[in-house]
Amino acid sequence: MYLTRFRVNTGRAGARRLLSSPQALHAAVLMSFPGGVPAPSGDGPRVLWRLDHNSPAEVLLYLVSPHRPDLTHLVEQAGWPAAAAHDPSNPGWLSRPYAPFLERLSPGGVWGFRLTANPVHHIRRKDGEQTKRTAHVTAVHQTRWLLDRQEASGFEVLEKPAAERLLPDGKTHRGDSHHGDRHVVTVRDLRALAFSKSHEDRAARRPQVKVVAATYDGRLRVTDPDALRRVLTQGIGKAKAYGCGLMTLAPVPPGTAPA
Repeated sequence: MYLTRFRVNTGRAGARRLLSSPQALHAAVLMSFPGGVPAPSGDGPRVLWRLDHNSPAEVLLYLVSPHRPDLTHLVEQAGWPAAAAHDPSNPGWLSRPYAPFLERLSPGGVWGFRLTANPVHHIRRKDGEQTKRTAHVTAVHQTRWLLDRQEASGFEVLEKPAAERLLPDGKTHRGDSHHGDRHVVTVRDLRALAFSKSHEDRAARRPQVKVVAATYDGRLRVTDPDALRRVLTQGIGKAKAYGCGLMTLAPVPPGTAPA
């Protein structure tokens, strides 16, 4: 497994085209593997990707993949090709083997995390009607979606000290069944994406693909390293082909994590 980071040159027309179309960026990601990409299986690692919009000028593309990618075509379209040509040791992206990090995960370890996901649920508007997949659109419900999956995913989101909560029980309203601000997690960068899968779909005016993506930042404690490794290499939730599902971890500075 490999973890790769690529900085997008947002000033280039090719970058703007890729950033505006999850379908085009998905295709560009899959072209990064000269040997092709095997069809993902239910229990095996797959290619995951995520865009981090840290600022208008800093957009980072992260990849997790079973094989080392070659992003030369992305450098030419959406990077700094002259700089890469000037310094052969810096091709314009950074890839590192992921296994050594994954092997370090152990029960009780505390990490910062970032996840872009497609938080959805199924609803039935009236009796007898088939259920329909619908996106959660509020931060409260999006947070609940993540918390509902933490046990099976091998982690628990840390809780805030009582003094840092809006209310002592962590709920935003008394009597509210939701957890409010009890946990160390924020939801930001909510994006509603709508795009056509192909030129043919666009020309025929077929219904567009619609995806709601939300980015979570927070801190977690490892409860089941094997389950968390599966999440980190297989993703979590739906719409993985369109930049959702990739969770990454980062060290927490000593003394800054809640107990």
